[in-house]
Amino acid sequence: MTKRDYYEILGVPRNATKEEIKRAYRRLALKYHPDKNPGKDAEEKFKEISEAYAVLYDDEKRAMYDRYGHAGIDQRYSYEDIFRGTDFSDIFRDLGFDFDFGFTFDDIFERFFGHRTGFERRTTVRRRGADLRYDIEISLEDAYRGIETEIHVPRTEICSLCHGSGAKPGTPIKTCPQCNGTGQIKKTQRTAFGILTQITTCPRCHGEGTIIEQHCPRCHGRGVVQKTRRIELKIPKGVEDGSQLRLPGEGEAGIHGGENGDLYVVVHIKKHPIYTRRGADLYLVKEITFPEAALGTKVDIETPDGGVEKLRIPAGTQNGDTFKINNRGMPRLHGRGHGNLYVEIHIKTPEKLSRKARKLLEELLHEIDKKTQQ
Repeated sequence: MTKRDYYEILGVPRNATKEEIKRAYRRLALKYHPDKNPGKDAEEKFKEISEAYAVLYDDEKRAMYDRYGHAGIDQRYSYEDIFRGTDFSDIFRDLGFDFDFGFTFDDIFERFFGHRTGFERRTTVRRRGADLRYDIEISLEDAYRGIETEIHVPRTEICSLCHGSGAKPGTPIKTCPQCNGTGQIKKTQRTAFGILTQITTCPRCHGEGTIIEQHCPRCHGRGVVQKTRRIELKIPKGVEDGSQLRLPGEGEAGIHGGENGDLYVVVHIKKHPIYTRRGADLYLVKEITFPEAALGTKVDIETPDGGVEKLRIPAGTQNGDTFKINNRGMPRLHGRGHGNLYVEIHIKTPEKLSRKARKLLEELLHEIDKKTQQ
């Protein structure tokens, strides 16, 4: 399910100050306090506004969110990490909590989110790779037939030299001495209400819990490298403009053994010189002369499969009349037949007439006037 925008959740503008963000969260937290509003909806709403506050009130997380959106937050932080380092103390006092001796952030997290953060030696968090988008343009004929093609997608892949560790092969990865491998720094201070514990991301290891002393020379410690991958792409017949094709696992590489992201291919169909498409139906304009419209005729109509269909134009056809050719439009996705082909008739008036043609038309006009007067 798509996450809502954090600023929208708190009802603040994107340039809101930290004080405005805090005031907005305090107001909503009081409104959706689960103890005052029993039920799953209030609990989920409280979790949602708390997550938005934890991200937007923290400068580092907010910068990451403003730049990359939810994808940036989800890749860098686990759900518990989002809340670490956020000072909820005065807001939770407003909700009726008494910060007695020994009351910590873990207690708050467990109270509202059902489990503790686990402030202990950090284990590597697997992170899913980012999804990618690739835009491709094809012809209407390609969309009619369906095609198989090859695309070249730049993406990150696990470094084959260090296998994603980021360390030079043969060199150790050491436990961070500043946080002792937890990835967090715990600060405790005594207040008038007891002891308040605040947890922040370790500035030395940036929350990883480990220190790489010698970076891999190929990926420079990132664990991933940029490569262009050739991917076989099958575009089904009947695909529409703007359709998205999902290729699971063909996105960015996962981190620390996490699964790869997905690749979304967005299909664009070039404007066609003859046909206009509306769903599975096709429309075209066919010009005929006035005598052909008056007397009736047969015309050749090109079909999108490269064939030709004979269309009978009855006598007395008017400009703008439209005729339908069944099942000669675009294939419907998943093999459910074809749409129709609609032919709109435009009667072309000659710009120059020979003397003989003019005389014949004058005679025709005279004949029509006589018939109208009868």
